[in-house]
Amino acid sequence: MDLFADATDDHQWIHLDPERAAAGPYGGTVAHGYLTLSLLPVLVSRLYGVEGVRMGVNYGLNRVRFPAPVRVGGAVRATATINEVTAVGDAVQVVATVTVDSDAGGKPVCVAETVGRLHV
Repeated sequence: MDLFADATDDHQWIHLDPERAAAGPYGGTVAHGYLTLSLLPVLVSRLYGVEGVRMGVNYGLNRVRFPAPVRVGGAVRATATINEVTAVGDAVQVVATVTVDSDAGGKPVCVAETVGRLHV
C-alpha cells in the first residue's frame, strides 16, 4: 500500500494508518480504488482471450464506480460481460463491463466499463 500511495501521492489515512482506520467507517485499512482498477488487465486476461491479436491497447473507460471497499489483505475476483464489438480501422473495439468482487462479499468493489482495441 505504501508504494502505491507514494506513486499516486494519495496518503489518506484510510489506506495507510491501521490504528486510525480501525475506528473509521470500514473497520480497517482499505485498498486504493485506483489500485483495484489497475488490476483489471490481469483479471480480465484470466477470463477470455482472442487468438490472432498482434497488439491490444487499453483505449479507456466509459464509466467506473467503486461501490464498496477492498479491505487490505482481501482477495478479489472478476467477471466480465462483453457489451459491444465493433470494427475500427485495422482493430476490433471491445466494450466490456467488468465487475470486481471481494472475498468479503456484499456489493462489488469496482464496476468498470472498459474499452479495448485489439489489432489483428
